[in-house]
Amino acid sequence: MQLTVAGGKDIKVSEATFGREFSEALVHQVVTAYLAGGRAGTKAHKNRSAASGGGKKPWRQKGTGRARVGTIRSPIWRGGGKTFAATPQDHSQKVNRKMYRGAIQAILSELVRQGRLVVVDSLELKEPSTAALKAELAGLDFEQGLIVTHELDENVYLSSRNLPGVYTVDVSGIDPVSLVAADKVIMTVEAVNKVQEWLG
Repeated sequence: MQLTVAGGKDIKVSEATFGREFSEALVHQVVTAYLAGGRAGTKAHKNRSAASGGGKKPWRQKGTGRARVGTIRSPIWRGGGKTFAATPQDHSQKVNRKMYRGAIQAILSELVRQGRLVVVDSLELKEPSTAALKAELAGLDFEQGLIVTHELDENVYLSSRNLPGVYTVDVSGIDPVSLVAADKVIMTVEAVNKVQEWLG
């Protein structure tokens, strides 16, 4: 399989990485698990045992004419504990390495089929310059999306920070959510080679 580099030449790439059949179920599962793993899960309320006070029975069991009660921290009392109190939870889901890599391959392959993956020979700036990067991206018909370099290029990263909707990562920073959300993805040839090494 071949990918066309901006400028005309073609490069040979792995069919398994850039020509895989798209599996909506697999991508959905991996994206859902990735987002779930980002949840803090720190929500918590106090139940009747966690609420402070309430150790003493307010009045005797019988003879007062009032309803029986054992603690002032009963959930039906003002200031009492919550009946079904929320507790901190771990929302992370287990995703096998093979599934995760398969989902990345499926997303990249779909980007290629839809013409949303742009491969460039290199993307280098002599110094951080938003205007220079914007001009270079305009030549690639790229307004918003993800820029992937083989290593995090500080000049490109700093230049892209002020462009709305443009994000720069290296190959190790690729994740399924960013790829799915991107309008377009720009990858350097070196990044493509590194992705193939990673995904096999």
